[in-house]
Amino acid sequence: MRRHRWWMAGLAALALLKGTFFVVDETQMAIVTQFGRPLYTLNVKGDEAGLHAKWPFQGRRLLDRRLLIYNPLPTEFLTLDKKNLIVDNFVVWRIADPVRFLQAVGDIPGGEARLHDLVRSEVFAALGQTPLEALVSVDVQKLHLDDLMAKVTEQCRDRALREYGIEIVDVRIKRLNLPEQNKQSVFARMRAERERMAKQYRAEGEEQALKIRAEADKERTRLMAEAYRRAQEIRGQGDAEAARIYAQAYQRDPSLYRLLRTLETYQKSLNEGTTVILSGDSDFLRLLIQGQKALEAKR
Repeated sequence: MRRHRWWMAGLAALALLKGTFFVVDETQMAIVTQFGRPLYTLNVKGDEAGLHAKWPFQGRRLLDRRLLIYNPLPTEFLTLDKKNLIVDNFVVWRIADPVRFLQAVGDIPGGEARLHDLVRSEVFAALGQTPLEALVSVDVQKLHLDDLMAKVTEQCRDRALREYGIEIVDVRIKRLNLPEQNKQSVFARMRAERERMAKQYRAEGEEQALKIRAEADKERTRLMAEAYRRAQEIRGQGDAEAARIYAQAYQRDPSLYRLLRTLETYQKSLNEGTTVILSGDSDFLRLLIQGQKALEAKR
């Protein structure tokens, strides 16, 4: 019986110690309560981690003091120009006022539920005042998504801290997508736009090709005309030089010149298949008939 009493006393002492002492981790904050009413907080700023004590009849509630990330399900919104978008966003938050947080929402899932409603309403209002090209565009100057989300974050932060004891660090969009029923029409417009641009580029290319060909033909004609003119000049100079040489040769020995010219003419005009009908006193045949006498008679 005495040993049983010692066991009972030991268990009671252990229960008393367990209800009195508790450990607060560096990643946690604690709220000490008495009959459900908060008395004081511990390690809110991260400088009170360790072993703490309280009265056994008092309770304690541990909360996470780290940054938390809430990922709501993608939601469909409407832009200013009546375009439907599926927005997938996330919220970075932490518990700033543990007492207000405990009284207003109670726990982490409750806080995420409040954040869902708050952030969704602000994002809906912001996107409803923004055209699609300010959210999705190839022109960087037209994009205002970062400014828009910074404004949403600021508007959500004040209300969340005041009503729920939650500090919203950032609200960002992970992905913007189109509803399934709109994708095909958008893809068709994109294909039509790309085909229009391709036709435009082809037309511009053909126009440039025609210009290049015209310039090339013009340059070819000019070069050929210049070459023909130069050839005619050279040919004329050659003919003049030949005539000068012929004249000099004729002046030195007219009979020899006539002989050579006559023989050259015979070579060009007479062959085995040539038939020539001329009178007997023709100058063309005199050399063949009379020989050297014809040349001497010419003198």
